[in-house]
Amino acid sequence: MRIGILTISDRAAQGIYEDESGPALRVLIEKHFGEDVDLTFIVPDNFSAIKAALIKWCDDAHLDLILTTGGTGFAPRDVTPEATQQVIERQAPGLVQAMLAASLQKTPHAMLSRMVAGIRGHTLIVNLPGSPKAACENLAVILPAIPHAIQLLRGTAGDQHAYENPADEEIRKRDLAGE
Repeated sequence: MRIGILTISDRAAQGIYEDESGPALRVLIEKHFGEDVDLTFIVPDNFSAIKAALIKWCDDAHLDLILTTGGTGFAPRDVTPEATQQVIERQAPGLVQAMLAASLQKTPHAMLSRMVAGIRGHTLIVNLPGSPKAACENLAVILPAIPHAIQLLRGTAGDQHAYENPADEEIRKRDLAGE
């Protein structure tokens, strides 16, 4: 799986602030998947810069997964969702809904997040919050679904990542018993 992490932060892009979210996400990805992150970069909270980076990574670098961190809040310069919406061809709302539902269990401020997830070509793009803790917590929620999502986008979906619902066995037993 080819993965990129794009940090969106004016201060980190200027070198005023050391990016903590990107490296935290990198550790989580490498630990969970046992793979290196292929690309990392920092851009300012600038619509054109975010959009250009996403397009380049999708169309030229052919990444499977792009995680963005930062720029998803209510601040005037938080434009990551708008830039992502301009890049994606199809939305993936279930990922956002899962992250939001889990986040709301931790803090009511989660409802202020404006994350977007979607697909451009064969690349899945997921916006995450800018704080290292929130970014990692949100990513952890969707990590189990990522391998299968990537397989589907590649057209090579297999059973090795399929989730099995324990209730399925009960349904099969009832069907066999004629209930």
